[in-house]
Formats: sequence, C-alpha cells, structure tokens
Amino acid sequence: VQLQASGGGFLQVGGSLRVSCVASGRALGRYEMGWFRQAPGNEREFVAAISSPGSPTYYSDSVKGRFTVSRDNAKNTLYLQMNNLKPEDTAVYYCAAREGLFHVPSYYSQRSRYDWWGQGTLVTVSS
Repeated sequence: VQLQASGGGFLQVGGSLRVSCVASGRALGRYEMGWFRQAPGNEREFVAAISSPGSPTYYSDSVKGRFTVSRDNAKNTLYLQMNNLKPEDTAVYYCAAREGLFHVPSYYSQRSRYDWWGQGTLVTVSS
C-alpha cells in the first residue's frame, strides 16, 4: 500500500486543521492506521490510531480531547481533525499502516508495529 498525507499548513494558536492520508494500491479497510508526528530534534511520537473497521480509537494524552481520528474506507482515506492547536503541535505528521488487526491495545501506539508510512505533511502553529 502507498500512503499520501496532505493538508498541512501554517496556523495561529487555537486554530483548527484537518490532515488527510489517502491509501492506494490496496484497500484501506485491510489496515490498522495510525498518525505519528515528529518535531525538529525529537523522535517520532504517537498521536492517534484507529482500528480497521473504524473503532476503537486511541490518542496520546497530549492530544486527547483536541484531536479526532477517523477513516472512510470507501474513499480509502484517513483523517486527523486537529482543534485548539498549540505551538507544541508543530511537527511533520505521518500516517502509518499495518495490515490485519493488532488485537492488543498497546500495539497501536508503537511505531515499530507499523509497516507502511506516508511521506508526512508539515503543520506549523504560531503563537
């Protein structure tokens, strides 16, 4: 599967943005999907994840209540709606895929569990 992330941009604090990830080559519904982000000088960190049928969903503590992950398997598209953005949300956002079901909730947040990655889209939040 190939993943193409898009929708990043430059925003002010408190703004909202939705980034998308389109899958091609194979149906998105076959995959567990995750969003990760990497700020300059930092390691890539988990943001959110969603199981192949659309639930359950998982979030990092830093984005819980502000970000929402969703998917439209018919459109082969994964979304991340980001609200009340903060400067610390500035990063390159990556979508990632893993075929099959994780079964173990803790696996969703583990970067090494995902096999395919998109190229990333930059989100910059200015104060």
